[in-house]
Amino acid sequence: MQQVLDSSHVYPVINRLINKKVCFVWEALKQTYSPKKESYVLLNKEYDNEEKLSDLLNNWTRAPKQMELLLSYLHLMKTEGEVVKAELLKKSGASDAQLKGLTEKNILHTEKRTVDRIQYLPKNVQIDFELTDAQQKAFAEVKERLDEKPVCLLHGVTSSGKTNIYIKLIEDYIKTGKQVLYMLPEIALTSQVIRRLQKHFGGYIGIYHSKFSQNERVEIWNKVKNGDLRVILGARSSVFLPYQNLGLIICDEEHDSSFKQQEPAPRYNGRDAAIYFATLFDAKVLLGSGTPSVESYYNTTSGKYGLVELLQRYGDLSLPPIEFIDTRKIMQKDKTKIILSPPLIEAVNEVIARNKQVILFQNRRGYSPYQVCSTCGWIPQCKYCDVSLTFHKLSNKLVCHYCGTTYPPVHTCAACGSDTFAQRNFGTEKLKSNYRKYFPMQKWRGWILIL
Repeated sequence: MQQVLDSSHVYPVINRLINKKVCFVWEALKQTYSPKKESYVLLNKEYDNEEKLSDLLNNWTRAPKQMELLLSYLHLMKTEGEVVKAELLKKSGASDAQLKGLTEKNILHTEKRTVDRIQYLPKNVQIDFELTDAQQKAFAEVKERLDEKPVCLLHGVTSSGKTNIYIKLIEDYIKTGKQVLYMLPEIALTSQVIRRLQKHFGGYIGIYHSKFSQNERVEIWNKVKNGDLRVILGARSSVFLPYQNLGLIICDEEHDSSFKQQEPAPRYNGRDAAIYFATLFDAKVLLGSGTPSVESYYNTTSGKYGLVELLQRYGDLSLPPIEFIDTRKIMQKDKTKIILSPPLIEAVNEVIARNKQVILFQNRRGYSPYQVCSTCGWIPQCKYCDVSLTFHKLSNKLVCHYCGTTYPPVHTCAACGSDTFAQRNFGTEKLKSNYRKYFPMQKWRGWILIL
């Protein structure tokens, strides 16, 4: 239409044509999924008889490469059960022409089969661990709370064994023929959990998240719809799969903000959507966290959710001590903000003296998160994002950490013309550049990692 009218503004013209009923609009869905096909090699039924096969091999006189190909096929048949064409050619070092020669002699033939893009383990349930007394008590309480209420919050400290309780619950639901959704906030966490679940449930487990291709997600979608997959491990989008017999939703790390879909639309909270979705199936929801969200914990105190606490770590290990230090009460001689507090410096030196390593986390990149005019308080900002610019001393640039735009250093205030600026707060670059001030006797490289 743009080429006919030689104009980019064609929508008003189209609307007028539609209003005059010269044109009409229709929508159509296009199927883009294509099943994966694999070529399999089979032995003709004539040679299923061992005598005829032996006679064939013993009286073979010509085409030694075809003989090697046939022997490779027989070996793969004995070890694998089925022979894929690509694997056969790779193992035997043969070509398509040599395989074609055997098919023309009616010794072998090929056929196309539809195969899964994702390989699954054999389906089995194998639990090879026993719950500790504390875990067994929490497991029994979880089942009791889920009988009473549709949602239960499992408040378990780090390393208390919440995953073991999840596995035991999944086992119970699989045995009753129900489906289970195991939700995690981050895709990166699925690879850690999937190895544990596959060890116990094999091919009953399926993974679903946005990193899969469209064709792979269609196959998982169909397997969930057909009931072939009993347990789905996935991120927030896995709540929209077509479950047929959903019995339990496990929402691990339920406090995590990654459950919230920000962009693109539809915007939703995966945890809250799962709780509502469970009501459509009369399913139960187990929320797990070491630091429950305020809203979930409030729902337990108001009686809306059940609550089970698992405050004992596995092996009776004690939690590491945490000390809060208010740096506002510690001022330097020049009255600037302190970077490292004296107790932290003392603790780092003590750890290094024991030949141990230290990691210091600072949630700001660059040298200084922002600089401010000492006269009027003006702060240089990104012209695209309206956020303060971070000063990177190493590259001598101001950087917007939202869009990545870089600017030259500002020496004159755009509001009052002053040339006096003060750098506020500090980032990892400033912390690294001042390490000798805090640890003068230590060779910090290899001992202290600053992130």
